[in-house]
Amino acid sequence: MIKVSSLKIPAMAETARDEAIRKKLLKLLRLSGKYEEEIKEMYLLRESIDARDKKNVLLSYDILVATERNEDKILKRINRNDAIKYTEKKYSVLKSPVDSMLSEEKRPYIIGAGPAGLFAALYLSMAGLCPVVVERGKETGEREKDVSAFLNGGKLLPDSNVLFGEGGAGTFSDGKLNTQIKDREGRQKFILSVFYECGAPEKILYEAKPHIGTDSLLTVIPNLRKKIESLGGTFIFDTTLTDISVSVDGLNGIVLNQNDKREVNSIILSPGHSARDTFYMLKDRGLNMSAKDFSVGFRVEHPQEMINRSQYGTFADVLPNAPYKLSKVFKEADRGVYSFCMCPGGKVINSSSEEEMLSVNGMSETKRDGNNANSAIVISVDGREFDKDDPLSGIEYQRSLERKAYKLCEGRVPKQLFSDFKKEKESTGFGSFETDSAGVYGFSDLSGLLSDEQKGLFLSGMEDFGKKIEGFDREDAILSGIESRTSSPVRIERGEDFMSNIRGIYPCGEGAGYAGGIMSAAIDGLKCAERLFLNYKENGFI
Repeated sequence: MIKVSSLKIPAMAETARDEAIRKKLLKLLRLSGKYEEEIKEMYLLRESIDARDKKNVLLSYDILVATERNEDKILKRINRNDAIKYTEKKYSVLKSPVDSMLSEEKRPYIIGAGPAGLFAALYLSMAGLCPVVVERGKETGEREKDVSAFLNGGKLLPDSNVLFGEGGAGTFSDGKLNTQIKDREGRQKFILSVFYECGAPEKILYEAKPHIGTDSLLTVIPNLRKKIESLGGTFIFDTTLTDISVSVDGLNGIVLNQNDKREVNSIILSPGHSARDTFYMLKDRGLNMSAKDFSVGFRVEHPQEMINRSQYGTFADVLPNAPYKLSKVFKEADRGVYSFCMCPGGKVINSSSEEEMLSVNGMSETKRDGNNANSAIVISVDGREFDKDDPLSGIEYQRSLERKAYKLCEGRVPKQLFSDFKKEKESTGFGSFETDSAGVYGFSDLSGLLSDEQKGLFLSGMEDFGKKIEGFDREDAILSGIESRTSSPVRIERGEDFMSNIRGIYPCGEGAGYAGGIMSAAIDGLKCAERLFLNYKENGFI
C-alpha cells in the first residue's frame, strides 16, 4: 500500500470532502482513470485543520491507498517525498503458556477502573493472567444515575460521582484522546482501535485531535469491561483498597472495604488523581511518594461562535466547533498561565468528590454542539503554595481551595463575570450570553479564592490571551471555580522495573503522577502491564 502524507484540500462542508480528496489523490498519483477503477481501498490515517492563514484554511490528510496498478512503479514515476511504501507496525501482546494456571495469590490485582486500570486489565487478560479489577465506584449505568441526581441538586456520593466510578474521571469529561507522547510501539493506535471496537466514533481513528465525548463513553466503557471479562478478567465494584500487608519481600496482601483480606503479591496501582484517602493510607504503610507541582484556576466560558470566527475566519461555518490552546510564561514570576482541558461546545460541570468541598471541570458530548466554549485558565503552583517536603501537602492545599469555593454558594457552583472579577464584586447576572452548566450554580465573588499574586497572573494571562483570540478577555466572559484537579498533586515513586519501593506495587497512570489525560493514562496502563508480565515470566510465575 501507499501512504500519502499532507494531502491538502480547501476547507469545505463534510459532505463534499470525499470527492475532493479522490480527485486530488488521483492527480497526485498521476492516475488517469476513474477513482473506482484505480483505487481498491482508501483509509484515512489522519485528518487535521491547517488554519494558519485564516483566508485560506485547509484540510490536511494522511491517507493509505491500495491501487489496481503496480505501486512500486507509481512511486518511482511520481518520485515524491509525501508518497511512500507503507508498512504497518502492529502492537503485540505477549501470551502466557496455555497450560499456565496462576494460584489465587498470584493473580494480579488492578486498583482503579480508569483508563490506566482498564487498559492494564485488557493487556493482562489478553496475555492470559486473569486480572482482578477493584473499583471503589459503581459500574457505568448506576454511576450515571448518581451523577445525574447530584447535578440536579441531590446528595453527593463520595464514591460515585464525576470523579469516581467505572471509566474514571475521564468518563464525564470531553473524552480527549490526543497526547504528546511519541508512540513508536503502536500503543496509541491499539488503544484507539479498542475504543472504536467498543463503540466509539470511527473518526477517532484518523482525527489529529480525537475525542469521544461523555455520551459515547457511557457506552464504550461498559463494552470495554465486557471485553476484558470475556478474556478472563474480573471486576469488583463498590470496593475500596483500604489497607495493604507488607513483608520484607514486598507486598503480600491487600484489604478491601476494611475487612476483606486477600493474599496478593502484585497490584497495578491506578487509583486516579483524587483518591486522597488511598494516598494517606499508602504513605502510612511506607510507600515512597513526593509532592508534585500542578495548577489551579477557573473555568472560563465564551460563546463558541466567537472562538470559531477567531480560529477559522470565514470558514467557520463549514468546520466543526473550534478548540484553542493558549499559554503565557511570566518570567519575572517564574510561573505560567495556560488553558487546560478545552471543551468546544461543552459544559462546565460540578466535579466535587468530597463533602463540603467543590471543584469544577469541563465536559463535552460527541458532537460538541453546545453554544459555549470553555476551558480552565490556570496558574502553576508549587512550593510557594504548599510544603514540597510533605508528599501530601498539595492535597491539603487543594482541599483548602475547595472548601472556600463550597462556602461561596453553599455547595452550588459559584460564577462571576470577568468584569466583576476585576472589580472584586459579586455578579448579579450574565451578560450577552448564558452559562452552559451541568449542576446547580449561583453568583459570588471568586477573587478571594486566589492569592494576590495568582490573581494578578490570571488577569495578565486573560489580557494576553485577548490579544491572541479577540474577545477572550471580554467583560462578560463567565468564570466558574475552582478548578483544582488539573493533575495529581502526588507522584508515587517507581523504578525502571515500574515497581515502587514496596516490591509488587506498580504505580500507574494519572493518580500516580505518570500521565495527564485518557490517552497517556491508557498508555501507561499498557506499559505497567507489559512490565508486570515480564516480571512474572522472569520469576517463573508463568
